[in-house]
Amino acid sequence: MSDHEEIIIDEWDLKLDKMLVELKNCQESNSLKSCTPCSQFFECQLRKKYVVAVYESMNKGSGGGFEF
Repeated sequence: MSDHEEIIIDEWDLKLDKMLVELKNCQESNSLKSCTPCSQFFECQLRKKYVVAVYESMNKGSGGGFEF
């Protein structure tokens, strides 16, 4: 990246960063390196919010659903 390039951080990136910190804190407090081995993996609201934050950061809030 050159000196003249600016990094633009938008509200979706900020939300994603915040959710990532919360997720990592949860993992650390449970002595886990990821969510996968957690017994709450499928029910975890924090993980679900993180997935939504990732999706929103990718589409910048333009809506839509998880259509694969």
